[in-house]
Amino acid sequence: MSDENNRPLDSNNDQQMHHHEHRHHHRHHHRRRGWKIFWSVVGVLVLVAIFFAGMAWHNLKSTTDDMYSSAGANKSRDAQKVLDQKKPVSILLLGTDTGALGRDYKGRTDTMMIMTLNPKTKTTTIVSLPRDMKVNLPDYPQYSPAKINAAYTYGGVKESINTIQQHFNIPIDYYVLVNMGGLEKAINQVGGVDVKSPLTFDYEGAHFTKGETYHLNGSKALKFSRMRYDDPQGDYGRQERQRLVITALLKKSVSYKTVLNRAFLKSVSDSSQTDLTFSDMMNLAQNYRSTNEHVVQDHAQGRTSDEGGQSFEVVPTSEQQRISNIIQNSLKN
Repeated sequence: MSDENNRPLDSNNDQQMHHHEHRHHHRHHHRRRGWKIFWSVVGVLVLVAIFFAGMAWHNLKSTTDDMYSSAGANKSRDAQKVLDQKKPVSILLLGTDTGALGRDYKGRTDTMMIMTLNPKTKTTTIVSLPRDMKVNLPDYPQYSPAKINAAYTYGGVKESINTIQQHFNIPIDYYVLVNMGGLEKAINQVGGVDVKSPLTFDYEGAHFTKGETYHLNGSKALKFSRMRYDDPQGDYGRQERQRLVITALLKKSVSYKTVLNRAFLKSVSDSSQTDLTFSDMMNLAQNYRSTNEHVVQDHAQGRTSDEGGQSFEVVPTSEQQRISNIIQNSLKN
């Protein structure tokens, strides 16, 4: 009797268990399908992100490719190896007046600076060379002696690098050539630069007071750095102001933020030239950012000498050696 009474009860339990298992399986099935949908959506989003990142990377690379131009110089060491090993690197900064005030001829390099970046000492060293410095051009003996800024006129960047390497016995790993128009655009793209004026002067409608710090846009920064004749130190005073502007720009631009900013690169691509590839720029932005913590500024001091109707800045051998030592020491790992 107890068996008969228990039978329907067992049957009822079986039905309840079956119903419970069915509901559990149904929920499990829904959960699995939900996860599949979730991962499918994630996968699509990842693919879309990769696509757009790839497009952005391609656009950035294309922009920097427009700026790339091999120097063709006889470089004294393997620059790529130096950069890949994160060792101190040297870059020649060349500035021309081409592109400013409607000028479009090749001209001479009004600005020549040797810049070294040392990630170990977290130091950037910038040394200006007098534009009228008397030198012998390695590949143009027929035009020697000549002013150092004429190296660019005769043999472009290649001759500028060859001349500096030979004259100072230092390696030049890379170069950046910027015209004044490009410098103005670059400064505007980073939102202006802050500089402290070393003297009081007026130039092209702009006024500067000694000791005052100014936030300058591209146009005013050019005015600040170009005045020469009213400076008691002449071209040496102008070099100092140029270094102040370049240093201020470097502090803002040596970062991922600007290297990955197409608007910044685009603004300077049509007025700049360099043998740094996009990969090199990324390398500098990633591994050399700390070098702007300390900035050392200097210049090669010469004396004015009129020779054959030409005015040269003659830099004594002792001064040339001092500059060589500064650059060589800044490149020690």
